[in-house]
Amino acid sequence: MTLAERLNEDLKLAMKSQDKFKLSVLRMVRAAIKNQEIERKRALDDSEVIDVLSREIKQRRDSLQDFETAGRTDLAEQASAEIEIISAYLPKPLTDEEVTALVQQTIQETGASSKADMGKVMAALMPKVKGRADGKLVNQIVSKHLS
Repeated sequence: MTLAERLNEDLKLAMKSQDKFKLSVLRMVRAAIKNQEIERKRALDDSEVIDVLSREIKQRRDSLQDFETAGRTDLAEQASAEIEIISAYLPKPLTDEEVTALVQQTIQETGASSKADMGKVMAALMPKVKGRADGKLVNQIVSKHLS
């Protein structure tokens, strides 16, 4: 079963169980996926669906920080719950240690030695961690290892 099919099945289950919050989150995610399919004029494969899901989580994380800064705990809790629901469809995230190991391996593969090579390392590394690690975290670890 593809990721898009799994989302559709869970959407139906949420309808049947009358879980309005989960239903609303899954509908938003499905709409984002559908918009990408319309834009590309074809169905998305699993890696492209993961890209969409990652983008949706990133938007909610940014909103979460804004809500917490503004003292809106109600909206912050809602954003956290949405992140939790969407995260269930992403591959298991990498630990900091696993990301560090991948960074060190990629630095050796690319022969990078200074911060000037950061773009080269990030370009080689991001496909390996796609959907499994936060880009900011990866960037920080690469930066630390190249300085």
